[in-house]
Amino acid sequence: METKRVILELRTKSGLSQEELAQKIMVTRQAVSRWENGETIPNTDTLKLLSRVFDVSINTLLGEPRQLICQCCGMPLDDSAISKEPNGDFNEEYCKWCYADGEFKYTSKEELIDFCVKHMANENWPAEQVRAHMEAVVPKLNHWK
Repeated sequence: METKRVILELRTKSGLSQEELAQKIMVTRQAVSRWENGETIPNTDTLKLLSRVFDVSINTLLGEPRQLICQCCGMPLDDSAISKEPNGDFNEEYCKWCYADGEFKYTSKEELIDFCVKHMANENWPAEQVRAHMEAVVPKLNHWK
């Protein structure tokens, strides 16, 4: 989905007029109109403000151009799984289970892999396969490099 449609949909769902949204993020109503018409895209600082107002990631505001994955465990990320910083901003690098309140939950790759094996293994994906998968994926993620 294009940024213009995302902003319009989020604003409408929130029950805000263009003027009300503009006041919340300290821009003009015309700026909001230009975004929704696709004439311009909000700058980085404004995207951060919109992210807070609508409680969605910047990736979502931009129409999800990137497939996000947690750089600690490798899990695909959507807005419901993305971690947040202590100030409430989304941290699009990590899931909320690996990074919460400004701190990482796992202190070693082994600790993370053991946890994942314990919780991901099932009759269709045996523990040995989960462990082999995680041991191949985890070391390649930014957090563990």
